[in-house]
Amino acid sequence: MAKKKIPLQPENFELETNTVWAFPNRGKWATHDAKYRGNWSPYIPRNVILRYSVENDTVLDQFVGGGTTAVEAKLTNRNFIGIDINPTAIELSKKKCDFEFDCNCTCDIRLGNAVKLDLPDDSIDLICTHPPYADIIKYSEDIDGDLSHLPIKPFLTEMGKVAEECFRVLKKGKFCAILMGDTRKKGMVQSLGFDTMRLFELAGFKTKEIIIKEQHNCKATGFWKKNSIKHNFLLLAHEYLFVFKKL
Repeated sequence: MAKKKIPLQPENFELETNTVWAFPNRGKWATHDAKYRGNWSPYIPRNVILRYSVENDTVLDQFVGGGTTAVEAKLTNRNFIGIDINPTAIELSKKKCDFEFDCNCTCDIRLGNAVKLDLPDDSIDLICTHPPYADIIKYSEDIDGDLSHLPIKPFLTEMGKVAEECFRVLKKGKFCAILMGDTRKKGMVQSLGFDTMRLFELAGFKTKEIIIKEQHNCKATGFWKKNSIKHNFLLLAHEYLFVFKKL
C-alpha cells in the first residue's frame, strides 16, 4: 500500500479575525507534529506571518525550538532566521525544514542567545516567537543561559533584555508577536503574560493586539483537574499572543 502523501499546506485555511483563537486540531501539514514539548500550533505563526509580513520579508524566531515558525516561513515564502541556545533545537529545526518546496526564500538556523542577538540594528521585518514560560518546562540539562531553567523573577529580568534586543533588530513600523502563558505558585496566579507585555512596552514597543489563545490537549489534565477541585483553583486554559509595533 502506498504511503499517504502529507499535504504541504493546511486545507481551507482562513485568517483569524477576532482576538480569541482556538485550534483543537493543532495542524499536521508539511513536517509539523507535537513531538517537541510545548511547541505551538502552526496555525499561530501562519496567521502572524500572513497578516504582518509580505513575501520575501525576513522573519526572526529567536526561540526556534521545534522549528514550527521556520517551516511556516518557508511555506509562505519568507526569509527566515532561527536562533536557539540549544543545539538539539537547532538540529531538529533544520530537519523540519528539509523538504522540497518551490520558493526563493533563505533559511538560516543557528546557535545563539536571545538576550544578545548577533544581528544588525533594524534588519528584521517580523519577529514571531514562543519563549519558554520561566521554568515550567526545562528544555536542556545544563546549558548556560537557557531561560527555561530560571524562576520567575530572574526569568523576567532576562525577558527584559530579550525585549530590548527585539526592539533593536526590528525595522521601524514592523511587528513583533510573542506567545506567553501564566503559571501558578502556591495556588496563586503568576502573571507572566502581562509582566512580559509591560517589559516589551518599557523597551519601546506599542501594544497593537492582545489575543487570547485557548489551550487544548494539555498533558496531565486529569491529574490537575482532580487537584483543582481538591485545592479549589481554576485550571489555566489560555495563553496570550501579544502583537507589538515599533513606531
